[in-house]
Amino acid sequence: MRVQIPRRAYLSRLLFSRAGKVIAGFMALFILTAAGLFTYAWVHYSRIIDHKLKEGPFARTAMLYAAPEPVSVGDRMSPDELVTALKSRGYTESRSNRMGWYHVRADAVEFFPGVDSHAGTEPAVVFIQDGVITRILSSRDHTDRYQIGLEPELFTNLFDRSRQKRRIIRFGDIPRVLVNAILSAEDKRFFSHAGFDPIRLIRTIWVDVTQNRRYGASTISMQLARTIWLDQEKTWKRKAIEALITLQIEQKLTKEEIFEHYVNSVDLGMRRSFAVRGFGEAAQVYLGKDVRQLTIEEAAMLAGLIQRPNYLNPYRHPGRARNRRNIVLGLMRDNGHINEVEFHKAANAPVSLAEGGVESTDAPYFVDLVHDTLQEQFQEIDFQAESYRVYTTVDMKLQRDAIAAIQAGMKEVDDQLARRKRQYPRPQVALVAMDPRTGEVKALVGGRSYGESQLNRALARRQPGSIFKPFVYASVLRSAVDGAPELITPVSTVQDEPTTFYFDDKTYEPNNFRMEFHGTVNLRQALSKSMNIPTVKFAEMAGYDAVAELARDAGLSGVRGTPAMALGAYEVTPLDMAAAYSVFSNGGTWTKANFIKEIRSESGGRIFGYQPVNRQVLDPRISYMVVELMQEVMRSGTGAGARSRGFGLPAAGKTGTSHDAWFAGFTTKLLCVVWVGFDNNQELPLEGSRAALPIWTEFMKRAHQYREYRGVQSFQPPDGITTVDIDPLTGQLATAACPKPRAEVFVAGTQPVEFCRLHGGSGQRTQIAAWDDSAAEVQPEATAASDARPPRPARSGRRSPQQEAHPPAAPKPQPEAPQRGLLDRIRAIFR
Repeated sequence: MRVQIPRRAYLSRLLFSRAGKVIAGFMALFILTAAGLFTYAWVHYSRIIDHKLKEGPFARTAMLYAAPEPVSVGDRMSPDELVTALKSRGYTESRSNRMGWYHVRADAVEFFPGVDSHAGTEPAVVFIQDGVITRILSSRDHTDRYQIGLEPELFTNLFDRSRQKRRIIRFGDIPRVLVNAILSAEDKRFFSHAGFDPIRLIRTIWVDVTQNRRYGASTISMQLARTIWLDQEKTWKRKAIEALITLQIEQKLTKEEIFEHYVNSVDLGMRRSFAVRGFGEAAQVYLGKDVRQLTIEEAAMLAGLIQRPNYLNPYRHPGRARNRRNIVLGLMRDNGHINEVEFHKAANAPVSLAEGGVESTDAPYFVDLVHDTLQEQFQEIDFQAESYRVYTTVDMKLQRDAIAAIQAGMKEVDDQLARRKRQYPRPQVALVAMDPRTGEVKALVGGRSYGESQLNRALARRQPGSIFKPFVYASVLRSAVDGAPELITPVSTVQDEPTTFYFDDKTYEPNNFRMEFHGTVNLRQALSKSMNIPTVKFAEMAGYDAVAELARDAGLSGVRGTPAMALGAYEVTPLDMAAAYSVFSNGGTWTKANFIKEIRSESGGRIFGYQPVNRQVLDPRISYMVVELMQEVMRSGTGAGARSRGFGLPAAGKTGTSHDAWFAGFTTKLLCVVWVGFDNNQELPLEGSRAALPIWTEFMKRAHQYREYRGVQSFQPPDGITTVDIDPLTGQLATAACPKPRAEVFVAGTQPVEFCRLHGGSGQRTQIAAWDDSAAEVQPEATAASDARPPRPARSGRRSPQQEAHPPAAPKPQPEAPQRGLLDRIRAIFR
């Protein structure tokens, strides 16, 4: 039987059937489109993630290493100190560590370099007894060594193009205390969830609804996805992509790999002008130590920075950083990572930061200099694309000491300026320390704060003032070896009096400090007391062009032969002056300053090895005489303040005062130049002895405490130097009756031979360094050095005749009176 369906019902069913099909079709199309888009996005971001993971979580860049630290038999060092040094270089007790591993024995510490260590590092066993190294045994050939070098220490990476600084650490190198601190602060169930924490998500929604405040729900995996591949824009699109990437990295990486990427890329604030990325760099910047050495409170403080890194910056806001640290410590206690005793001990600990901050841990001015050198000399290499290893010359111990000395010295400068009636700009400073024999720059500071100004004053051209004067005296003393018509020695004299100099149809009228004049002075006195007019007179005797030529040979380009040159009128840089002084510290040989010792590729292949650049510009005998004169500066001259401040090692140096304050000086181990002044070239109302010398002294006192710079020796004369006792008043050989004889140095054959005319007597003491030239023999008929030859006209320039300074006339020998008897004496009375 056929049932009739009402027409209206039939049409309705037909309509809904067609609508259903359309809806179903649209739904199917939507699902297919969504699936297609999801598949496209999945494949697209999968490729991006694969590419990013292949090259690493961030662009590779060159790594900068400090100079290797030597360890020698006889050094005072405990096993703990040696282990600490090895840890700071990346060594662990694990034999699989790529940098190297160590093992502590009852009587020794043995260490073995890994595949990532420097090619020159040698495995060794260091025997230590009662805090002294008694023996070093090479594990390579089982022979004894007197000295061995530790692995060069990584002190920074070259910053990338966005001025971000990172220091890569592996998961195995992350201390457990830091892992626990990060988990407690950010994601305590990280190792158990699959990228999303549903419990935390529900809690976030509940807090948002009931308390109307935000509560973070991002896991470490989600933060990593956002940090590496996405921007910080808060949109639904970005959130969806973040979730997609989170799923993929959870699938592609292990939990340990995700955690390793996270700790190397997380934003931990700004320090100076650099963005700090990762806990490896943060440990160095904020705490000045390797991440493996973190304590509980230090790990908690760093982990606490993740929340709001700039707001919690411990240098700018130590109170905020301490409060956040204690919150993290409480979470660590609640999660069972520390007990109650450890919590209270860590929570009550002060926030201890690296002294000097990034200046002492990173040497930023030095790094900039290395960066510029790499860009100029190796243009074909992209050091920000590969992990090249750049081994530099910097000694981080000296770098830290330089910062400390500057902080103490500039406080003195600030206090002195504050006591004056007028207002002054903030004074700046530069310090350069180098090995006087090799030219290796060991420490370099270009300003008081790298964050305030990246201007490197070590490269700024300023007038050197009186620290240029040794080049004048070196040039005029050359007369003893170059056969000049007029012989000048340390006892040669000039008149210190107001003088007008004529040069190039112009007049030049210098003045002495405080307008003090001393009459007749000898060359030694003129240099030690930094007298201006005598210096210009000696420059005139040598010839202005000859002085300028010597300065240019010593690397001081731009110096011209004029009277003003003698007083340091032509601008030079502190770095150039440090290299120029190597002429005196290095026996007359100029050595170019250098910063890079070696460059190796990521695989260890040698790309570059530095070869010293030097040239002989001064006779070793003349160099030694100038050094001896500069020692007088330290004993009784303008540099004597170094002795009163407690620096007693054999040293030579010179103060300088122009618009700025300078001090340049050296020992047999270390050379250092300090500049203090204003950036606007305004005149600093302080002399070099009051502004620059205190910084130099404090630095040198600290530096020479290290074993590499101990054992400072007296400056040894080269062959051909004669030392005789003279009378300071006459410059002639001292007699037994001379009240204050003094030893003076001469080139052999130029020393005086006449006895003091003021204190008649006999006897002399003469010491001549080994010399195979017959000229070294003292001829009895020779005349006094200061008046042996007639004066010659100046090579360039002249003085007015009425102000010409003549050396004292040579005293004529008086015939000795014959002995008279008693009868002759009686006759003489009546006569």
